[in-house]
Amino acid sequence: MTQGAVSHQVKALELDLGLRLFNRERQRLAITEAGRSYLEVVRDAFDRLAMGTERLLQRQSAGALTVTTSPNFAAKWLVHRLGGFAAAHPEIDLRVSASLHHVDFAREDIDLGIRHGDGTWPSLHATKLCEERLFPVCSPALLRGRDALRQPADIRHHTLLHLDNGQDWMKWLEAAGIEGADLSRGPVFNQASMAIDAAVEGQGIALARTALAAWDLAAGRLVRPFAVSLKVPYAYWIVCPRATAELPKIATFRAWLVAEAEDEARRLRELRVNVTP
Repeated sequence: MTQGAVSHQVKALELDLGLRLFNRERQRLAITEAGRSYLEVVRDAFDRLAMGTERLLQRQSAGALTVTTSPNFAAKWLVHRLGGFAAAHPEIDLRVSASLHHVDFAREDIDLGIRHGDGTWPSLHATKLCEERLFPVCSPALLRGRDALRQPADIRHHTLLHLDNGQDWMKWLEAAGIEGADLSRGPVFNQASMAIDAAVEGQGIALARTALAAWDLAAGRLVRPFAVSLKVPYAYWIVCPRATAELPKIATFRAWLVAEAEDEARRLRELRVNVTP
């Protein structure tokens, strides 16, 4: 505020109080006894206000950050990376809730979510995290031996790991031009992470989305035996209320997630793990 604006505010306050807070003497102001008494009261109030403001700003940039995502994404993508975030940002107390429930930000104590969908949530700030394809994955052990996977038709001699109803395998086999595969064989899982873990253990071939298989592919626990892949209609998105999207701790975590996804895509390209046809 300018000096004139401050002077105007002081005069208005004196009129409201019916007291003179300052004596105006030529080019200077001298505080009155009433002003000194009032100062002792309001100084404490201003100090408390400043302290409360500082604490609020600290909570915005640090403190607890509660994130919700699906159990599959938490287990196969997020959890492996959290040590790096904690080391880089020790001031943020990260709390992860794994649930299939789409949180109501207005009613629940959640700061940020990672959702699988088309990105159409008009009331939310949404940032795309990663693109995905659907493709077969298996243990490197299945590329060796008498029944080694050398061409897509060899899938007929191996156990297929299914997710729920097996519709995805039907679509992939059709895209690969494979006939005669027995879709009635092989265990059925209700979580993608379980099918991927079974593939890691050499129990069969699973169909996996890029984000959920990436960690095991990069580590060499899984391989892509064939290049044929399917486009999936959804992607992973980082979402939060528009009003809180730029709070420091939320913006920091979002930027970290995007950087991790970009680094992962780069490493998969280096491994020649195609994410597009």
